[in-house]
Amino acid sequence: MQQTSTTCGSASLTVARMLANPAFARWVRDGTPRDPREGETPDSGTEAQRFAAYEQVVAARTNALVGPGRRLQPPWPRALGTPPWGAAKELELGASDPTAAYAVSWFRLRGRVGLGHTYADLRARVRPGRPALLYVGNAWAPRHVVLVLPPTAEQELDVYEPSAGRVVDLPEHAFVERRLAVAGWDVPWAAVWATGPR
Repeated sequence: MQQTSTTCGSASLTVARMLANPAFARWVRDGTPRDPREGETPDSGTEAQRFAAYEQVVAARTNALVGPGRRLQPPWPRALGTPPWGAAKELELGASDPTAAYAVSWFRLRGRVGLGHTYADLRARVRPGRPALLYVGNAWAPRHVVLVLPPTAEQELDVYEPSAGRVVDLPEHAFVERRLAVAGWDVPWAAVWATGPR
């Protein structure tokens, strides 16, 4: 679960890394060292403390002026949390299938038909090992980030909702009608999704 009001993206990316890396997930859950060369003594602290600490590592990486590969990243207001381009790099570098390339797609101004196509595209792109991030907000700005996961059971798509720390359904009708009701935000703004192999 996200630890601050601006770390929903960082929390979502931390969960994505846990899904992509079982050793990392064990470290977060029970403190088991990630590398066998580190010994077998668990890290001290709680699961929430380890998650919160790593969430801050992700925030520092995604929001840095100089990102992975020593490349400059455009500035992004810290109050808006995780920049989409920083999230794309984080997904490419360990928080998803290592062969996946990620890109940002903006769709806030699309109509119902366009959002229907976008939802279908999102559903086609998300699969095990290749999650996506969805930026949601109000009519004026993106305000929250969730992790889009492949559907389970009868759902159309699942999302990890970091403010609640749980997985919820993301139905197509709510997406198309801009009535998402995800942490109080309704309007889909953008996605960071897999575009193919790197």
